[in-house]
Amino acid sequence: MKDSVRLTPIRCGGQGVFPFSAKFFASVRGCAMAGAVLGSVGRAASLVSSILGLALLAGCAGTATNDLPHSNLPAAKNRPSLDQVAQDFRQLPGWVDDDHAQALPAVHRTCGWVAVQGAGRPLGSHPAAGTTSDWRPICDAARQLPANDSEAARRFFEANFTPVTLTQGFDGLFTGYYEIELRGSWTRTERFNVPLYRAPKRGGKGLPSRARITDGALKGKGLELMWVDDPIDAFFLEIQGSGRVVMTDGSVVGVGYGGQNGHSYVPIGRYLIDQGYGTPEEMSLQFIRRWLKEHPQDARRVMNLNPSYVFFTLRPEGGPRGARNMELTPGRSLAVDREHIPLGVPLWLEVRDAPVPGGEIRRLVLAQDTGGAIKGPVRGDLFWGHGAEAEYGAGLMKARGRYTMLAPRNTGYAVASQPR
Repeated sequence: MKDSVRLTPIRCGGQGVFPFSAKFFASVRGCAMAGAVLGSVGRAASLVSSILGLALLAGCAGTATNDLPHSNLPAAKNRPSLDQVAQDFRQLPGWVDDDHAQALPAVHRTCGWVAVQGAGRPLGSHPAAGTTSDWRPICDAARQLPANDSEAARRFFEANFTPVTLTQGFDGLFTGYYEIELRGSWTRTERFNVPLYRAPKRGGKGLPSRARITDGALKGKGLELMWVDDPIDAFFLEIQGSGRVVMTDGSVVGVGYGGQNGHSYVPIGRYLIDQGYGTPEEMSLQFIRRWLKEHPQDARRVMNLNPSYVFFTLRPEGGPRGARNMELTPGRSLAVDREHIPLGVPLWLEVRDAPVPGGEIRRLVLAQDTGGAIKGPVRGDLFWGHGAEAEYGAGLMKARGRYTMLAPRNTGYAVASQPR
Protein backbone atom coordinates (compact mmCIF):
# COMPACT_ATOMS: atom_id res chain seq x y z
CA MET A 1 0.00 0.00 0.00
CA LYS A 2 1.23 3.42 -0.90
CA ASP A 3 1.20 5.94 1.93
CA SER A 4 -0.07 8.54 -0.50
CA VAL A 5 -3.21 6.58 -1.23
CA ARG A 6 -6.26 6.05 0.91
CA LEU A 7 -7.66 2.52 0.83
CA THR A 8 -11.21 1.87 1.89
CA PRO A 9 -12.04 -0.90 4.35
CA ILE A 10 -13.66 -4.15 3.25
CA ARG A 11 -15.14 -5.54 6.46
CA CYS A 12 -17.79 -3.39 8.04
CA GLY A 13 -20.55 -5.93 8.61
CA GLY A 14 -22.50 -4.57 5.68
CA GLN A 15 -23.33 -1.43 7.60
CA GLY A 16 -22.16 2.12 7.89
CA VAL A 17 -21.00 3.57 11.16
CA PHE A 18 -23.79 6.14 11.42
CA PRO A 19 -26.98 4.06 11.78
CA PHE A 20 -29.88 5.81 10.10
CA SER A 21 -33.43 4.68 9.45
CA ALA A 22 -35.29 4.60 6.17
CA LYS A 23 -37.03 7.80 7.26
CA PHE A 24 -33.68 9.60 7.39
CA PHE A 25 -32.71 8.44 3.93
CA ALA A 26 -36.07 9.56 2.60
CA SER A 27 -35.28 13.01 3.96
CA VAL A 28 -31.82 12.93 2.39
CA ARG A 29 -33.21 11.98 -0.99
CA GLY A 30 -35.86 14.65 -0.67
CA CYS A 31 -33.50 17.55 -0.03
CA ALA A 32 -31.32 19.06 -2.74
CA MET A 33 -27.85 17.52 -2.88
CA ALA A 34 -26.18 20.88 -2.78
CA GLY A 35 -22.62 21.59 -3.73
CA ALA A 36 -19.97 22.77 -6.09
CA VAL A 37 -17.65 20.61 -8.10
CA LEU A 38 -14.09 21.08 -6.95
CA GLY A 39 -11.76 21.80 -9.83
CA SER A 40 -8.57 20.42 -8.33
CA VAL A 41 -7.98 16.81 -7.32
CA GLY A 42 -5.02 14.62 -6.52
CA ARG A 43 -4.89 10.86 -6.14
CA ALA A 44 -7.12 8.44 -7.89
CA ALA A 45 -8.17 7.05 -4.56
CA SER A 46 -9.03 10.38 -3.00
CA LEU A 47 -12.42 10.96 -1.51
CA VAL A 48 -15.33 10.70 -3.91
CA SER A 49 -16.64 14.06 -2.91
CA SER A 50 -13.26 15.72 -3.35
CA ILE A 51 -12.86 14.39 -6.85
CA LEU A 52 -16.39 14.69 -8.07
CA GLY A 53 -17.16 17.87 -6.19
CA LEU A 54 -19.86 16.58 -3.89
CA ALA A 55 -21.46 18.96 -1.42
CA LEU A 56 -24.39 19.35 0.93
CA LEU A 57 -26.53 22.30 1.95
CA ALA A 58 -26.30 23.00 5.65
CA GLY A 59 -30.06 22.80 5.88
CA CYS A 60 -30.14 19.37 4.32
CA ALA A 61 -28.69 17.68 7.37
CA GLY A 62 -31.28 19.45 9.42
CA THR A 63 -34.11 17.60 7.66
CA ALA A 64 -33.31 14.47 9.65
CA THR A 65 -35.93 13.65 12.22
CA ASN A 66 -35.22 13.80 15.95
CA ASP A 67 -36.10 10.18 16.64
CA LEU A 68 -33.03 8.88 14.85
CA PRO A 69 -30.04 7.51 16.78
CA HIS A 70 -26.90 9.58 17.01
CA SER A 71 -24.26 6.87 16.84
CA ASN A 72 -21.64 8.43 19.06
CA LEU A 73 -23.83 9.26 22.05
CA PRO A 74 -23.92 6.78 24.92
CA ALA A 75 -26.88 6.65 27.27
CA ALA A 76 -27.21 9.89 29.27
CA LYS A 77 -26.70 8.07 32.58
CA ASN A 78 -23.25 7.00 31.40
CA ARG A 79 -22.00 10.50 30.70
CA PRO A 80 -19.55 11.76 33.30
CA SER A 81 -20.05 15.09 34.98
CA LEU A 82 -17.58 17.81 34.06
CA ASP A 83 -15.77 17.59 37.37
CA GLN A 84 -14.95 13.94 36.58
CA VAL A 85 -13.16 14.97 33.39
CA ALA A 86 -9.48 15.92 33.28
CA GLN A 87 -9.23 19.70 33.29
CA ASP A 88 -7.45 20.03 29.94
CA PHE A 89 -10.15 17.92 28.23
CA ARG A 90 -13.05 20.08 29.42
CA GLN A 91 -12.41 22.48 26.54
CA LEU A 92 -13.31 19.85 23.92
CA PRO A 93 -16.97 20.30 22.90
CA GLY A 94 -18.86 17.04 23.20
CA TRP A 95 -16.00 15.08 24.76
CA VAL A 96 -18.21 13.56 27.46
CA ASP A 97 -20.78 12.45 24.86
CA ASP A 98 -18.54 10.18 22.81
CA ASP A 99 -18.24 6.44 23.26
CA HIS A 100 -14.45 6.42 23.57
CA ALA A 101 -14.28 2.62 23.58
CA GLN A 102 -15.22 2.67 19.89
CA ALA A 103 -11.88 4.33 19.11
CA LEU A 104 -9.76 1.69 20.87
CA PRO A 105 -9.54 -0.70 17.87
CA ALA A 106 -7.97 2.15 15.91
CA VAL A 107 -5.56 2.82 18.79
CA HIS A 108 -4.52 -0.84 18.77
CA ARG A 109 -3.73 -0.55 15.06
CA THR A 110 -1.50 2.44 15.67
CA CYS A 111 0.14 0.40 18.42
CA GLY A 112 0.66 -2.45 15.97
CA TRP A 113 2.81 -0.14 13.87
CA VAL A 114 4.63 1.16 16.94
CA ALA A 115 5.50 -2.39 18.01
CA VAL A 116 7.51 -3.16 14.86
CA GLN A 117 9.46 0.11 14.77
CA GLY A 118 12.76 0.88 16.37
CA ALA A 119 12.95 2.85 19.60
CA GLY A 120 12.79 6.61 19.35
CA ARG A 121 11.22 6.86 15.89
CA PRO A 122 9.03 10.00 15.63
CA LEU A 123 5.41 9.49 14.64
CA GLY A 124 5.61 12.62 12.53
CA SER A 125 7.16 16.02 12.10
CA HIS A 126 5.21 17.62 14.96
CA PRO A 127 7.16 17.05 18.18
CA ALA A 128 3.96 16.77 20.24
CA ALA A 129 3.18 13.42 18.59
CA GLY A 130 6.10 11.84 20.39
CA THR A 131 8.18 8.84 19.41
CA THR A 132 7.68 5.10 19.45
CA SER A 133 9.41 5.08 22.85
CA ASP A 134 6.79 7.52 24.19
CA TRP A 135 4.00 5.39 22.77
CA ARG A 136 5.03 1.97 24.04
CA PRO A 137 3.83 2.47 27.63
CA ILE A 138 0.62 3.96 26.23
CA CYS A 139 0.10 0.88 24.09
CA ASP A 140 0.77 -1.37 27.06
CA ALA A 141 -1.95 0.46 28.99
CA ALA A 142 -4.36 0.22 26.05
CA ARG A 143 -3.98 -3.54 25.90
CA GLN A 144 -5.09 -3.82 29.54
CA LEU A 145 -8.41 -2.03 28.96
CA PRO A 146 -11.66 -4.01 29.12
CA ALA A 147 -13.65 -4.20 25.92
CA ASN A 148 -16.65 -1.92 25.38
CA ASP A 149 -16.06 0.08 28.56
CA SER A 150 -16.47 3.68 27.48
CA GLU A 151 -15.72 5.11 30.91
CA ALA A 152 -12.45 3.17 31.23
CA ALA A 153 -11.51 4.23 27.70
CA ARG A 154 -12.21 7.89 28.49
CA ARG A 155 -10.04 7.75 31.57
CA PHE A 156 -7.30 6.07 29.52
CA PHE A 157 -7.21 8.88 26.99
CA GLU A 158 -7.29 11.58 29.64
CA ALA A 159 -4.50 9.94 31.65
CA ASN A 160 -2.19 9.35 28.70
CA PHE A 161 -2.83 12.30 26.36
CA THR A 162 -3.27 16.06 26.44
CA PRO A 163 -5.09 18.17 23.83
CA VAL A 164 -2.85 20.22 21.52
CA THR A 165 -4.45 22.83 19.26
CA LEU A 166 -3.36 22.57 15.64
CA THR A 167 -5.80 24.76 13.74
CA GLN A 168 -5.31 28.18 15.37
CA GLY A 169 -9.07 28.65 15.25
CA PHE A 170 -9.42 28.01 11.52
CA ASP A 171 -11.96 25.61 10.04
CA GLY A 172 -11.39 23.27 7.12
CA LEU A 173 -13.15 20.84 4.80
CA PHE A 174 -14.13 17.35 5.94
CA THR A 175 -15.50 14.84 3.48
CA GLY A 176 -16.41 11.15 3.67
CA TYR A 177 -15.79 7.93 1.80
CA TYR A 178 -17.24 4.44 1.78
CA GLU A 179 -16.52 1.01 0.36
CA ILE A 180 -17.88 0.23 -3.09
CA GLU A 181 -18.99 -3.28 -4.10
CA LEU A 182 -18.82 -4.81 -7.58
CA ARG A 183 -19.61 -8.17 -9.19
CA GLY A 184 -16.79 -10.06 -10.86
CA SER A 185 -15.33 -13.18 -12.44
CA TRP A 186 -11.83 -14.61 -12.72
CA THR A 187 -12.42 -15.25 -16.41
CA ARG A 188 -13.92 -13.14 -19.17
CA THR A 189 -17.47 -13.99 -20.14
CA GLU A 190 -20.18 -12.31 -22.15
CA ARG A 191 -21.40 -10.62 -18.96
CA PHE A 192 -18.08 -10.04 -17.23
CA ASN A 193 -16.13 -8.20 -19.91
CA VAL A 194 -14.66 -5.15 -18.14
CA PRO A 195 -11.08 -5.81 -16.99
CA LEU A 196 -9.47 -4.58 -13.79
CA TYR A 197 -5.78 -4.32 -14.61
CA ARG A 198 -2.63 -4.85 -12.63
CA ALA A 199 -0.05 -2.11 -13.06
CA PRO A 200 2.21 -2.63 -16.07
CA LYS A 201 5.91 -1.95 -16.00
CA ARG A 202 6.64 1.65 -16.74
CA GLY A 203 8.60 2.29 -19.88
CA GLY A 204 10.36 5.39 -21.07
CA LYS A 205 7.27 6.56 -22.92
CA GLY A 206 4.97 6.45 -19.92
CA LEU A 207 1.65 4.67 -19.63
CA PRO A 208 -1.38 5.12 -21.91
CA SER A 209 -4.37 7.30 -21.08
CA ARG A 210 -7.75 6.00 -19.98
CA ALA A 211 -9.12 6.31 -23.51
CA ARG A 212 -6.29 4.21 -24.94
CA ILE A 213 -6.59 1.64 -22.16
CA THR A 214 -10.34 1.23 -22.67
CA ASP A 215 -9.62 0.92 -26.41
CA GLY A 216 -7.42 -2.08 -25.66
CA ALA A 217 -3.88 -0.71 -25.21
CA LEU A 218 -3.18 -3.24 -22.43
CA LYS A 219 -5.15 -6.12 -23.91
CA GLY A 220 -3.32 -9.43 -24.19
CA LYS A 221 -0.43 -8.46 -21.91
CA GLY A 222 -1.50 -10.74 -19.05
CA LEU A 223 -2.37 -7.82 -16.79
CA GLU A 224 -6.04 -8.66 -16.20
CA LEU A 225 -6.61 -9.12 -12.47
CA MET A 226 -10.27 -10.04 -12.91
CA TRP A 227 -13.33 -9.04 -14.91
CA VAL A 228 -16.37 -7.09 -13.73
CA ASP A 229 -19.73 -6.55 -15.33
CA ASP A 230 -20.16 -2.76 -15.26
CA PRO A 231 -17.75 -0.13 -16.63
CA ILE A 232 -19.39 2.59 -14.53
CA ASP A 233 -18.88 0.61 -11.32
CA ALA A 234 -15.26 0.05 -12.37
CA PHE A 235 -14.86 3.80 -12.89
CA PHE A 236 -16.14 4.56 -9.40
CA LEU A 237 -13.94 1.81 -7.96
CA GLU A 238 -10.97 3.75 -9.32
CA ILE A 239 -12.19 6.89 -7.59
CA GLN A 240 -12.49 5.07 -4.27
CA GLY A 241 -9.12 3.39 -4.79
CA SER A 242 -10.22 0.03 -3.42
CA GLY A 243 -13.31 -2.03 -2.79
CA ARG A 244 -14.79 -5.49 -2.68
CA VAL A 245 -15.85 -7.75 -5.53
CA VAL A 246 -18.46 -10.49 -5.19
CA MET A 247 -17.31 -13.31 -7.45
CA THR A 248 -19.51 -15.72 -9.39
CA ASP A 249 -19.00 -18.44 -6.77
CA GLY A 250 -20.25 -16.13 -4.00
CA SER A 251 -16.82 -15.42 -2.51
CA VAL A 252 -15.83 -11.83 -1.74
CA VAL A 253 -12.43 -10.57 -2.87
CA GLY A 254 -10.80 -7.36 -1.76
CA VAL A 255 -9.01 -5.24 -4.35
CA GLY A 256 -6.66 -2.40 -3.46
CA TYR A 257 -4.85 0.42 -5.16
CA GLY A 258 -1.98 -0.86 -7.27
CA GLY A 259 -0.79 2.26 -9.02
CA GLN A 260 -1.87 4.95 -11.46
CA ASN A 261 -1.00 5.73 -15.06
CA GLY A 262 0.51 9.12 -14.28
CA HIS A 263 -2.11 11.20 -16.08
CA SER A 264 -3.84 14.07 -14.29
CA TYR A 265 -7.35 13.60 -12.95
CA VAL A 266 -10.14 15.51 -14.73
CA PRO A 267 -13.44 15.69 -12.76
CA ILE A 268 -16.32 14.75 -15.02
CA GLY A 269 -18.78 16.43 -12.66
CA ARG A 270 -17.42 19.78 -13.81
CA TYR A 271 -17.99 18.75 -17.43
CA LEU A 272 -21.62 17.84 -16.74
CA ILE A 273 -22.18 21.27 -15.20
CA ASP A 274 -20.41 23.09 -18.03
CA GLN A 275 -22.56 21.26 -20.58
CA GLY A 276 -25.77 22.14 -18.76
CA TYR A 277 -26.66 18.61 -17.65
CA GLY A 278 -26.82 19.67 -14.02
CA THR A 279 -26.22 22.53 -11.65
CA PRO A 280 -23.65 22.81 -8.88
CA GLU A 281 -26.52 22.38 -6.42
CA GLU A 282 -27.52 19.08 -8.03
CA MET A 283 -24.05 17.61 -8.45
CA SER A 284 -23.24 14.60 -6.30
CA LEU A 285 -21.93 11.08 -6.51
CA GLN A 286 -25.48 9.85 -7.01
CA PHE A 287 -26.20 12.41 -9.75
CA ILE A 288 -23.11 11.51 -11.76
CA ARG A 289 -23.71 7.79 -11.50
CA ARG A 290 -27.35 8.20 -12.51
CA TRP A 291 -26.42 10.40 -15.49
CA LEU A 292 -23.91 7.84 -16.76
CA LYS A 293 -26.44 5.03 -16.40
CA GLU A 294 -29.11 7.04 -18.22
CA HIS A 295 -26.78 8.02 -21.09
CA PRO A 296 -25.08 4.74 -22.09
CA GLN A 297 -24.26 6.10 -25.54
CA ASP A 298 -22.23 8.92 -23.99
CA ALA A 299 -20.96 7.32 -20.78
CA ARG A 300 -17.71 5.93 -22.15
CA ARG A 301 -16.81 9.17 -23.93
CA VAL A 302 -17.48 11.23 -20.81
CA MET A 303 -15.53 8.88 -18.51
CA ASN A 304 -12.64 8.99 -20.98
CA LEU A 305 -12.48 12.77 -20.55
CA ASN A 306 -10.61 11.84 -17.38
CA PRO A 307 -7.27 10.45 -18.64
CA SER A 308 -6.28 9.15 -15.20
CA TYR A 309 -6.53 5.38 -14.76
CA VAL A 310 -6.02 3.29 -11.61
CA PHE A 311 -4.56 -0.21 -11.43
CA PHE A 312 -5.36 -2.75 -8.73
CA THR A 313 -3.94 -5.58 -6.67
CA LEU A 314 -5.61 -8.29 -4.61
CA ARG A 315 -5.90 -7.34 -0.94
CA PRO A 316 -4.76 -9.82 1.72
CA GLU A 317 -7.09 -11.23 4.32
CA GLY A 318 -7.69 -9.18 7.44
CA GLY A 319 -9.01 -6.06 5.80
CA PRO A 320 -7.49 -3.16 3.91
CA ARG A 321 -4.64 -1.04 5.10
CA GLY A 322 -4.17 2.67 5.28
CA ALA A 323 -0.94 4.60 5.64
CA ARG A 324 1.90 2.73 7.37
CA ASN A 325 -0.01 -0.48 6.70
CA MET A 326 -2.47 0.26 9.53
CA GLU A 327 -5.82 -1.47 9.17
CA LEU A 328 -8.57 1.14 9.02
CA THR A 329 -11.49 1.37 11.45
CA PRO A 330 -14.93 2.41 10.17
CA GLY A 331 -15.99 5.74 11.62
CA ARG A 332 -12.73 6.16 13.53
CA SER A 333 -10.05 6.39 10.84
CA LEU A 334 -9.41 9.74 9.19
CA ALA A 335 -7.29 10.51 6.14
CA VAL A 336 -5.15 13.61 6.73
CA ASP A 337 -2.26 15.54 5.24
CA ARG A 338 0.80 13.97 6.81
CA GLU A 339 2.76 17.17 6.25
CA HIS A 340 0.60 18.73 8.95
CA ILE A 341 -0.80 15.84 11.02
CA PRO A 342 1.40 13.00 12.34
CA LEU A 343 0.12 9.61 11.28
CA GLY A 344 -1.31 7.40 14.02
CA VAL A 345 -2.25 10.09 16.53
CA PRO A 346 -5.74 10.52 18.06
CA LEU A 347 -7.69 13.59 16.96
CA TRP A 348 -10.79 15.10 18.51
CA LEU A 349 -12.98 15.82 15.49
CA GLU A 350 -15.64 18.57 15.47
CA VAL A 351 -17.60 19.18 12.27
CA ARG A 352 -20.92 20.79 11.44
CA ASP A 353 -23.29 20.56 8.47
CA ALA A 354 -22.60 16.84 8.22
CA PRO A 355 -25.30 14.47 6.86
CA VAL A 356 -26.14 13.06 10.29
CA PRO A 357 -29.03 13.75 12.64
CA GLY A 358 -28.44 17.19 14.11
CA GLY A 359 -25.72 17.96 11.55
CA GLU A 360 -22.78 17.60 13.96
CA ILE A 361 -20.08 14.94 14.35
CA ARG A 362 -17.99 15.17 17.52
CA ARG A 363 -15.91 12.08 18.07
CA LEU A 364 -12.48 10.63 18.62
CA VAL A 365 -10.73 9.51 15.44
CA LEU A 366 -7.18 8.53 14.52
CA ALA A 367 -5.07 9.86 11.68
CA GLN A 368 -4.45 6.64 9.79
CA ASP A 369 -4.52 7.47 6.10
CA THR A 370 -3.39 10.04 3.54
CA GLY A 371 -4.14 11.12 -0.01
CA GLY A 372 -3.19 13.51 -2.78
CA ALA A 373 -6.49 15.39 -2.50
CA ILE A 374 -6.26 15.62 1.28
CA LYS A 375 -4.04 18.68 1.58
CA GLY A 376 -3.70 21.44 4.12
CA PRO A 377 -3.47 21.94 7.86
CA VAL A 378 -7.23 21.43 8.40
CA ARG A 379 -8.46 18.75 5.99
CA GLY A 380 -9.92 15.34 6.67
CA ASP A 381 -11.54 12.37 4.96
CA LEU A 382 -13.72 10.20 7.24
CA PHE A 383 -14.49 6.57 6.43
CA TRP A 384 -18.19 5.81 6.85
CA GLY A 385 -18.44 2.07 6.29
CA HIS A 386 -19.98 -0.33 3.82
CA GLY A 387 -23.49 -0.50 2.41
CA ALA A 388 -26.26 1.81 1.27
CA GLU A 389 -26.26 3.97 4.39
CA ALA A 390 -22.54 4.58 4.14
CA GLU A 391 -22.78 5.34 0.43
CA TYR A 392 -25.43 7.99 0.96
CA GLY A 393 -23.70 9.55 3.93
CA ALA A 394 -20.25 9.64 2.39
CA GLY A 395 -21.62 10.83 -0.94
CA LEU A 396 -23.26 13.81 0.72
CA MET A 397 -20.64 14.78 3.28
CA LYS A 398 -18.98 18.14 2.77
CA ALA A 399 -18.73 19.49 6.28
CA ARG A 400 -16.75 22.27 7.90
CA GLY A 401 -14.86 21.89 11.14
CA ARG A 402 -11.58 21.32 12.91
CA TYR A 403 -9.63 18.84 14.98
CA THR A 404 -7.46 18.85 18.10
CA MET A 405 -4.54 16.46 18.42
CA LEU A 406 -4.22 14.33 21.54
CA ALA A 407 -0.49 14.30 22.29
CA PRO A 408 1.17 11.81 24.66
CA ARG A 409 1.57 13.39 28.09
CA ASN A 410 4.98 11.83 28.59
CA THR A 411 6.76 13.70 25.77
CA GLY A 412 9.13 16.56 26.49
CA TYR A 413 6.93 18.77 24.33
CA ALA A 414 3.84 18.04 26.41
CA VAL A 415 5.66 18.55 29.69
CA ALA A 416 7.08 21.87 28.52
CA SER A 417 3.61 22.99 27.39
CA GLN A 418 1.96 22.38 30.75
CA PRO A 419 0.97 25.58 32.63
CA ARG A 420 3.20 26.40 35.58
